Amino acid sequence: MSEAQPPIERVLFTEEQIDQRIREVAAEISAKYAGRELKLIGVLKGSVFFLTALSRELTVPTKVDFLAISSFANQRGAPGMVRIAKALDDSIEGEDVMLVEDIVDTGFTTRYLLQHLAGRNPNSLAICTLLDRTPRRIVQIQIDYRCFEIPDRFVVGFGLDHKQLYRNLKYIAVMDPR
Repeated sequence: MSEAQPPIERVLFTEEQIDQRIREVAAEISAKYAGRELKLIGVLKGSVFFLTALSRELTVPTKVDFLAISSFANQRGAPGMVRIAKALDDSIEGEDVMLVEDIVDTGFTTRYLLQHLAGRNPNSLAICTLLDRTPRRIVQIQIDYRCFEIPDRFVVGFGLDHKQLYRNLKYIAVMDPR
């Protein structure tokens, strides 16, 4: 199998299903933030595709900024420390802020990012994720907006990668574990 074609076990969500669900979530967000300005904060690199699609469907004025993180696992490969590798370009003090994630997994990184952002005094802080892999959740966090819940499987596409490949797939697929 070539590197350009990922070893796919099955397509989990088609391009059409993703587009439809993003429109639905964007309508919910637009209704809640009607009459306000919303700052979307994407987590690089995976959230770029989702943030772009989501922002195009929102009907409220939006600003965009990005964070990048580095995660370090402990000796046993368990989730460890997280650090900010790229800070926000602008202040979020007094703004309505939405953290935009490609996937929420154990919850450790998301909790860290929410605490980091809350410390910067936004007016409000919410989270929107494309995928929520609840079977792996260790830290309970409130997800305000989610497009899809997924099983405990490795997925690629629509921003999610395997060794930096396959982010550009228009669908989300479970990779073949072989």
